[in-house]
Amino acid sequence: MTVPDILLNDGKTIPQLGFGVFQIEPGDTVEAVTRALEIGYRHIDTAEMYGNEKEVGEAIAKSGIDRSEVFITSKLNNGYHRPDDARKAFDDTIAALGGDYVDLFLIHWPLPTRYDGDFVSTWKTLEEFYHDGRARSIGVSNFQAHHLRRLHEETIVRPAVNQIEVHPFLVQDELRAFCHEHEIAVEAWSPIAQGAVLDDPTVTEIAGRVGKSPAQVVLRWHVQRGDIVFPKSVTPARMQENFDIFDFELEDIDVAMISGLDRGERTGPDPDTFDMIPS
Repeated sequence: MTVPDILLNDGKTIPQLGFGVFQIEPGDTVEAVTRALEIGYRHIDTAEMYGNEKEVGEAIAKSGIDRSEVFITSKLNNGYHRPDDARKAFDDTIAALGGDYVDLFLIHWPLPTRYDGDFVSTWKTLEEFYHDGRARSIGVSNFQAHHLRRLHEETIVRPAVNQIEVHPFLVQDELRAFCHEHEIAVEAWSPIAQGAVLDDPTVTEIAGRVGKSPAQVVLRWHVQRGDIVFPKSVTPARMQENFDIFDFELEDIDVAMISGLDRGERTGPDPDTFDMIPS
């Protein structure tokens, strides 16, 4: 089964479906990523704060798959936003993953109440990694429209991606529209609202009608809306199920019905106030 690619504003492409390793313990990551690669995933989403970059790199190295065939995303630790700190953190990411580049590197959170509200100098540091080729693409995560406007006004390189919380209970249409207007691809984290949407009667009714699981229906909803998605599971059967979403389509009315479940309800923090720095 072929996973579609999404064209980014820098001319690179990214697989629309990936495998996320958030909250997978380092000791379980090699096995999980190995299984994901065997199933057919070629996009792995990790982060410095997940603590498992090294294990992601190990799994890819031992897979026998050419590095150029696997798209790897990582993200900057919240504690390293100042330029010199960001440079060292990025060096550490490259070393942990192995090789000499990462496909996509993101600012994980804007942290507007930290660092005197300065995420612009952090972004300019990521531009260095982009220009020297060690980050093939650069982007942001959890940025609101006003954060993105500031980057547009004060920097040169547009983010290729904005990774944000999106699911049927938080459809984020206004922010998604802003990103699309500025050719910033949207990636959806917490795509099934940590499982909360799977028992919704609308989702289960559609799932029964199309002969797919509720999770497959919701992931397909993301794909048909044009977003990039990377579900996380360590259960092989669930990993396979999440991958098998390209052999059916939802009717437009079904997509609209799922979108109509929006409650503006987050499972994660508010990007305008979140200020966590790991100890």
